[in-house]
Amino acid sequence: MAIWLAVRMTELIDELDAWLDQQWDPDLTVADWWERLGLAGWAAPTLPTHAYGKGVARNEAIAIGQRITARGALGAPAGLGMLLAAPTIAVHGTAEQVERYVRPIVTGAQAWCQLFSEPGAGSDLAGLGTRAVQDGDEWVVNGQKVWTSGGKVADMGMLIARSNPDVPKHQGITWFAFDMHQPGHVDVRPLREMTGRALFNEVFLTDARVPNDAVVGGVHNGWAVANTTLAFERSGLGAGAGVAAATANPGTLAGDLPKRAGDFVRGGRGPAGGAMVSGAQQLFARMATETGAIHDATVRQDLMRLHTLNELGRFLTLRIKAAKEAGRDIPGAGNIGKLSMSEIMRTSRDLGLRIAGAAGTLHAYTPEDRRNLNAATGDPRLEILTEAALFAQGPPIYGGTDQVQRNILGERVLGLPKEPSNDRVTPWSQLPKNA
Repeated sequence: MAIWLAVRMTELIDELDAWLDQQWDPDLTVADWWERLGLAGWAAPTLPTHAYGKGVARNEAIAIGQRITARGALGAPAGLGMLLAAPTIAVHGTAEQVERYVRPIVTGAQAWCQLFSEPGAGSDLAGLGTRAVQDGDEWVVNGQKVWTSGGKVADMGMLIARSNPDVPKHQGITWFAFDMHQPGHVDVRPLREMTGRALFNEVFLTDARVPNDAVVGGVHNGWAVANTTLAFERSGLGAGAGVAAATANPGTLAGDLPKRAGDFVRGGRGPAGGAMVSGAQQLFARMATETGAIHDATVRQDLMRLHTLNELGRFLTLRIKAAKEAGRDIPGAGNIGKLSMSEIMRTSRDLGLRIAGAAGTLHAYTPEDRRNLNAATGDPRLEILTEAALFAQGPPIYGGTDQVQRNILGERVLGLPKEPSNDRVTPWSQLPKNA
């Protein structure tokens, strides 16, 4: 098996190299290059072949992304469209929906956001109250969403809404491909974080419209579709699951599509949010060596702990891949990966601030302040470190809190009894609502 996998990987990379030799041109626009990359299946290779992918495993996709970057070409478009919407629609959508929605995702033509969480339905996602009422060939949507990453630059949204309030809460939800370009009906308001950035937004929907053919997976079947989305989210956010992202931003609102593709290869401009913890253990080891903190035995111990956590995450990814190759699954693997990522973030936060010492109390909240702080300290790495430390409180919450992940593992994997509740048999309209 190991020899076969190695041969397959070699063949994939050779095929990619030959394709890049013929197709990569730095003078292409970002839009033109991403169209070539996406339609050839190299932008989202984990997608099935019927959905503009190559049907490869995640570790093979990581190797493909790394090879594209190593060859000096612009990598694939990033974002929630690639991570969540495209794979969900590939599973539950019709052939026409794959063509209408997945193609613009893999070619970077459209950016997506996730319209799931609500002020009164965060951890209890199935308790959401945003209503979708059918009106002829359309649905009229009213409600509020929150913690919407990238909402300001999204063309489309993965919307789950209450389509039938008179059945139990898990049964009356529908998953929609939602057009964000509805002025006067969609109001996106940024939420400023303690990092100084505004990656998240709250979204107000007022008499917004969705056509019937934008329902993915069937009316009132949205909870099953949403669980597919959440499974891809936990897998994508889990430790060891990262794929290098392009430095250009997809979608019509970001403004990068008409620009020269080669400029993004050389520019080194990262996506919104910066490089949070990528290569954190190498960064911390270098900083500890330079500052002398490496002589502290507890710092060395924590460096090894961080390395061990990352290796465990990598091995989990390999186990998942091997199980899929054999036609099996590892129950709860995505939840374990998500929990592992939260622990890596917390460990990185604590270790990084210990190594930085007093300088770890300094953080800049605007681009100008960051330039001034970097000039004052002479170490631009501190900006990455402090932002990662401030951001570390987020991963244990978004994508399903750590507590939710543990409940899922306990109930669905270990078979522990569920908490007493009538939620699954009582109509949603009769359930008590959060204030």
